[in-house]
Amino acid sequence: MFESLKFFGMEDIVNEQLYIYFFIIFMFAGFVKGVTGMGLPTVAMGLLGLLMTPQAAAALLIIPSFVTNVVQLFAGPSALMIVRRLWLMMLLILTGTIAASPLIISTDPAWSAFGLGGALIVYAAFALVSPPFAVSLTMERWLSPVIGGITGLVTGATGVFVMPAVPFLQSLRFSKDELVQALGLSFTVSTVALSVALYLHDAYVTEQFSLSLTSALPALCGVWLGQKLRLHISTSLFRRCFLLFLMVLGVELVCRPFI
Repeated sequence: MFESLKFFGMEDIVNEQLYIYFFIIFMFAGFVKGVTGMGLPTVAMGLLGLLMTPQAAAALLIIPSFVTNVVQLFAGPSALMIVRRLWLMMLLILTGTIAASPLIISTDPAWSAFGLGGALIVYAAFALVSPPFAVSLTMERWLSPVIGGITGLVTGATGVFVMPAVPFLQSLRFSKDELVQALGLSFTVSTVALSVALYLHDAYVTEQFSLSLTSALPALCGVWLGQKLRLHISTSLFRRCFLLFLMVLGVELVCRPFI
């Protein structure tokens, strides 16, 4: 009856509980994205990593991440300009993710969780303490593909899309709306690259697709709720709390191989 659970390493959790966990995780991850403009894949990967292998979590993340990030990409008028500016970075994200994807698939689940936790800690610590900085247009031309390649390697190995793409995009002097669209583009490409990589390695099956599709609805509801509440809460305070939460989550995942 619960055959699909074996793909997630959750045979001991009944089906009803499984859907409740997924609903809460994707609702919360969508809420974070609605408030801050980002964070759905990072939060979802971190929380799902507590319940299943990073490979299974990455497969489950595909559709909610793709749907919400495509909406974010086309939510403003600058999508075409941003694609033209960042196409080489996006190409390197795609190739780097596919090249590194055997790591997330073949590595022992405990050590995959270790890598995932490490990525969360590095991102949260960097975002909490790093001062704002700007990259000149000259630097952007050669740095963009380098950042894309590194981001692809991190994505392929851990399923986390944010490092170092997010700090780099924040340094490019985009307007607030353009930055939101640029993040949407980066996360969309990372999601597509990860799904292609999982498919090429026969690591994406029908049961995972069905659960991923089901998880898109709470994610969209969470985004909508976060956008509604964004005007009534301190975004900066919420962001700091969110980053501290990611750091604690990362520490738990890093400790897993030693417990």
